[in-house]
Amino acid sequence: MAREEGAIGGWAALSAVSRRECYAGVAEVSIYIAAAYRGRGLGLRLLAALVAESEANGIWTLQAGIFPENRASTALHERLGFRRVGVRERIAQRDGRWRDTVLLERRSQEVGL
Repeated sequence: MAREEGAIGGWAALSAVSRRECYAGVAEVSIYIAAAYRGRGLGLRLLAALVAESEANGIWTLQAGIFPENRASTALHERLGFRRVGVRERIAQRDGRWRDTVLLERRSQEVGL
């Protein structure tokens, strides 16, 4: 969570992708930046801290699913070493309609080598 001007400007979190032991080092990234705080570098700071913290805790792969039109989020993730691995078609429902997501992945250069 990041506070700016006394308010919460955004947050980032990791979720396990599976309970299976073999996926113990794989986590899904979620990040949100409030509209009033976008374009200030807050997302970069939060995601960079999340990457560092994940590696400090033995996570070797991070993945993110981003709606295709969210180019800013895609660019942010790519700046921190995520790469596009595909598109998951009709994987999410939002506002009553099926949505695709772009699947991005980051492999640690420190953990799991």
